Amino acid sequence: MEILKRPLITEKMSLANEEGIYGFIVNKGANKLQIKEAVEELYNVQVKDVRTMIYQGKKKSRYTKTGMVTGRKASFKKAIVQLEEGEFIDFYGDL
Repeated sequence: MEILKRPLITEKMSLANEEGIYGFIVNKGANKLQIKEAVEELYNVQVKDVRTMIYQGKKKSRYTKTGMVTGRKASFKKAIVQLEEGEFIDFYGDL
């Protein structure tokens, strides 16, 4: 089971990165301990705290030639990971 799907790279999260806080989209079945172990193993850092939340998919509708089509986007689980003091993750490499 793949625990970490992708990192959250948004303007709000990039401001939090300076404080050692990073966001990830994770597997819905993953618990906090699995997320902590996956981040520590993948990025070679020490994790202090993990917070998780599950988002319901938003309702979407659009007009087509055959009429209005409605549906939902997929739901997802987000994890906010706080690292120990002095630790950081470099998502961009050497730019």
